[in-house]
Amino acid sequence: MVAAVLTLAATAQEKPRYWEDVQTIKKYDQLYTPPAHPLLFIGSSSIRKWGDLERTFAPYTAMNRGVGGAVINDIIFYLNDLVFAYQPKQIVIYVGDNDAAKEEYTADTILHHTQQLLTAIRAKLPQTPIVYISIKPSPSREKFMDKIKAANKLIRDYVASQPHMQFVDVFRPMLDAKGHNRPELFLDDMLHMNSKGYDIWRKALLPYLKK
Repeated sequence: MVAAVLTLAATAQEKPRYWEDVQTIKKYDQLYTPPAHPLLFIGSSSIRKWGDLERTFAPYTAMNRGVGGAVINDIIFYLNDLVFAYQPKQIVIYVGDNDAAKEEYTADTILHHTQQLLTAIRAKLPQTPIVYISIKPSPSREKFMDKIKAANKLIRDYVASQPHMQFVDVFRPMLDAKGHNRPELFLDDMLHMNSKGYDIWRKALLPYLKK
């Protein structure tokens, strides 16, 4: 009996990060049939917490499948569940923010993981347009700003070299005229955005979206 309990405990501990979150999404899909070939938004909490995303981009048949707290490797792990299952007509990605906050990660690390993510998507969806949103300048992550700038440049250059991919810069539009952070775009945690921040994203993204 004790051995069985220990086995169950070990099995529970071995579940991958965000397993329950993804299972909740899959259960939701069973209750409400997802739209065919949606404009798919994936990534971390800046996508997940975009509460009116699907309404904002309703003319594009948008769908939000963000996972709060995710790093790039988490999205890679769940590609079958969060991307390939939906056969999207276009994919919008925001991830790497949480990677930048890892002390042990460099800009090159973030680029390498991003390349792995985009390559994995391309392996199954070679023609699907991809829009990559730059890492944003959050006041709470000021000490990582040089790393974020460097990662954004590396990723922008990589995306520019790939077919059917586009890079959308939200970093510069979220700074003031002197290049400083704008706390008024963020919630009290100075990490997640309020409606003013999301409005900047909306305007930046619209020219790149496909109906």
